[in-house]
Amino acid sequence: MNTTGQATKQNSPLTRLDPKASDPHLSGMNYFITGTDTNAGKTYATCLMLEELRRQGIDAVGYKPVSCGDRDDAARLAAASGGIPVEEINPIHLKTAVAPLVAGMLENHPVDPQILIDGYHRLAAKHTQVLVEGAGGWEVPIAPNFRVSDLAKALNLPVILVVGNRLGALNHTLLSVDAIRAKGLQCAGIILNQLDDELDTAMITNKGLIEELTGLPLIDHLIHQQNFINLEALENIGSGNP
Repeated sequence: MNTTGQATKQNSPLTRLDPKASDPHLSGMNYFITGTDTNAGKTYATCLMLEELRRQGIDAVGYKPVSCGDRDDAARLAAASGGIPVEEINPIHLKTAVAPLVAGMLENHPVDPQILIDGYHRLAAKHTQVLVEGAGGWEVPIAPNFRVSDLAKALNLPVILVVGNRLGALNHTLLSVDAIRAKGLQCAGIILNQLDDELDTAMITNKGLIEELTGLPLIDHLIHQQNFINLEALENIGSGNP
C-alpha cells in the first residue's frame, strides 16, 4: 500500500471504527455489510457509503462475493466503485433467485467458498478500502456447512448491520447482533433504513430502542430514498467488543 493511500485510510470515518485501522496489514480497515433480511437495504446503504468515501478521495470499492437471480446489485456496486468490472465485484453469479446453496444445487454449480475469499483478498490488495456485502441475512447458506456468517468470519471483518425499519425489526436486529457476537466478530454499528414514506408506531420507536437494547451506535437513519449518508457520525464511534 502506498503512502498516499495509507494517509487516506486514516482520514476515513469508516476506518476510525476500528483502532487497528492505521495498520495496513489488518482487516479492520474493511467491513462486512449484512442485513436483518433480504431487501433490508444492504446494497443501497453500501453504495451510499462507497459514493461518500470516494467523494472524499478514498479508493473504496464494494464486493458482492455471490449473487443469485439478476446481477443488478453487483452492477450497482461496480458503478459506485468507480466502474471496475462487475466480475471483480461479483466473482460468482447464479441465475436462480434463491439462497446460494440451493441455486448451486439446482444449477449444478456449487459455490466454492475459497473463490469468494480469494476474490476479497485480490480487491483488498489493490484498493484502500473494501466493503463486502453479504447475501440476504446473516445465516444464509452459501455452500454445505458454509454460511454468510462463516464468510465474514473467514475474512475476519467487523460487521455493519443494515436494518429494514418495519414492524419486527427489533426482534430481527437483536437476533442478528447476538449471532454476530456469537461468531466472535465485532458488530461495529447499525444503519437503520426507512423502507417506506409512511411511518407507523413501530418505525417511529425502533430507532431509540435499537440503540438502547443493542448498546451499538446508530451510524445513520436513512430516510426513504435518501441519496446520501452521513459518515461524520462515525468519528465518535469506538471499536467496541464482539
